Amino acid sequence: MTQTQRILVTGATGTVGRQVVAELLDRGHEVRALTRDAARAAFPAGVDVVEGDLNDPDGLAPALEGVTGLHLITFGGAAFSPLETGPPILELARSAGVRRVTVLHGGGPTPLEDAVRADDGVDWTVLMPVEFMANALEWADGIVTAGEVREPFVNRLSAMVHEGDIGAVAAVALTQEGHGGQEYVITGPEVLTVGDKVKTIAAAVGREITLVELTEEQALARWRAAGLAEDVIGFLLMAYGDTPEVGRTVSGTVEKVTGRPARTFARWAADHADAFTRPS
Repeated sequence: MTQTQRILVTGATGTVGRQVVAELLDRGHEVRALTRDAARAAFPAGVDVVEGDLNDPDGLAPALEGVTGLHLITFGGAAFSPLETGPPILELARSAGVRRVTVLHGGGPTPLEDAVRADDGVDWTVLMPVEFMANALEWADGIVTAGEVREPFVNRLSAMVHEGDIGAVAAVALTQEGHGGQEYVITGPEVLTVGDKVKTIAAAVGREITLVELTEEQALARWRAAGLAEDVIGFLLMAYGDTPEVGRTVSGTVEKVTGRPARTFARWAADHADAFTRPS
């Protein structure tokens, strides 16, 4: 058992942030959740919800009072722009007595992550998850309405990770010694194709789901029709069309850090079966 600590979680309403909050609570720690709009945030009982914006470091001092660990994201504001405020945030954190910092990798170099890596006044850990299992929720409407998934590059491989396991690794790094200066690639326990994922969801919901493979041209047209920026489309072509080795290789980080195996996609699909059986 570790001593109860108070941790500030930024990006607390996000896919990963909510899991960091949940894991810390489950481990008996006090959680302070930072959000830009406390009235719209819904957290479990016992979470201390505070308003703040990472783009405005001067307003963060009260949120950091009494905090020993800090979870950071690299993008902020309504436009999710790369944060340039890393140095002042870290200065405030050190002054408040923060000892450990985790930062969720944003897919490439970012000013905030660079600032964290350069700071020798805190024990920092960079969390580098591969594809989230939660990304499969993008298929929910197609499965509910047409019983199908339409995707390009269906044979691509992914060591996709349960978002709860990202939260678990973060919770350990924020509350225990031995994780300072580490860069953790976080994956699931298996490598799956798109077809494997569709079959797994079909088994979870008890119905047949058809996988329709789109051509690259059809995928480009769909992404552009959805209003995606060209740099985002370029990233998707890289990630899906030629998945980097790191994204299709099981790392073992979850078990190494938390002491338990990473959760499978079958477990994720069973837990989220309702999303694929009724209209959103």
